Amino acid sequence: MGKNERYAYLEAVRGRYREADRRSKTIILGEFCKVCGYNRKYAIRLLNRKRRKPRGRPGRRSVYGFPELLRVLKRIWLASDQMCSKKLVAAIPLWFPFYDRTYGKISAETTAKLLSISAATIDRRLLPTRVRGRRKGLGGTKPGSLLRNQIPIRTHNWDISQPGFMEADTVAHCGNSLAGDFIWSLTLTDIHSGWTECRATWNNGAHGVIERIKDIEKRLAFPLKGFDCDNGSEFLNHHLVRFFTDRNPKVKFTRSRPYKKNDNAHVEQKNWSFVRQLLGYDRLDKPQLVELINCLYSNEWSQYQNHFCPTFKLLEKKRQGGKYLKKYEPPQTPYQRLIKSTFIAPEKIIQLQACHQDLNPFILKREIEQKLKGIFKLVKVTTNVRQRL
Repeated sequence: MGKNERYAYLEAVRGRYREADRRSKTIILGEFCKVCGYNRKYAIRLLNRKRRKPRGRPGRRSVYGFPELLRVLKRIWLASDQMCSKKLVAAIPLWFPFYDRTYGKISAETTAKLLSISAATIDRRLLPTRVRGRRKGLGGTKPGSLLRNQIPIRTHNWDISQPGFMEADTVAHCGNSLAGDFIWSLTLTDIHSGWTECRATWNNGAHGVIERIKDIEKRLAFPLKGFDCDNGSEFLNHHLVRFFTDRNPKVKFTRSRPYKKNDNAHVEQKNWSFVRQLLGYDRLDKPQLVELINCLYSNEWSQYQNHFCPTFKLLEKKRQGGKYLKKYEPPQTPYQRLIKSTFIAPEKIIQLQACHQDLNPFILKREIEQKLKGIFKLVKVTTNVRQRL
């Protein structure tokens, strides 16, 4: 019998023991000692002890424990794809003005507490509702040796104080097998601002990759100045080299060292937050899905992530003894970093601000979920047909 079971049995027997006569007490005491394995004198002290009132948590009462605040905090946390508490602190002021329009007005006390809450308090409040899980997928990068000698390795840091220098990577939506044809996601990340764009392409051929890069470049608020990629064959080809070099001004085209993922760390970390978190690890081998996914990538998903999801940016990194010490800037959205940049044309900043004014993160999240239902409904139908065959 465990501790909790013995305590429950004690509470059930205590009242009967106190009301019994001397002879009945002897019988109850013997039964209690036999069941719980207690010494007779110790059992008598337990049965005669007064029931203690349950004690609450020591210390002062939490000022963030009332239900309305927890309800609002949960809604924002879930709508923001369960981002970490340090990012959520920076995201709450961005999301909060849209909460009234979507869910109704809340009290002034809740508003004040929500805007002053700390990351540690958010962790404590959300601890019972957090869900942890991890899945792994396959990597689809195949070495492209054709132009390794012509495309230089990036051996120095670009001038990342201005936007335009981007890292690129691809993600294979192949499920458990790289065989056959399937959809790939192309991801481009600006090093300065963190602005990230994704596009889907059928296979990872050079033509499809170039078409997606052109589409992304048209939608950027800044000119493309540098392009850094890994050693995959979808990037190391003559078509992409000509695309970047046969133009004025030319785009600096570089590649990372083989098998060194940290060379493209800015875009590698987006493989989860921008691609896997949205589409998961299912096999997407239906050509009709390309247009649906690109519609989601280029509209709602881009606006949602770049305008309302803060990201960290490394400010300083130094070695002290046997470890590195890192300092980060306060979390900001890519949109906030861009409108503060002096390297962007004023008319582009006005366009970004006008676009931001028309957005509502809660509505964007709802539209993203509706489009995902349509995408995965088609994926499910394809999977069922394949299983019957």
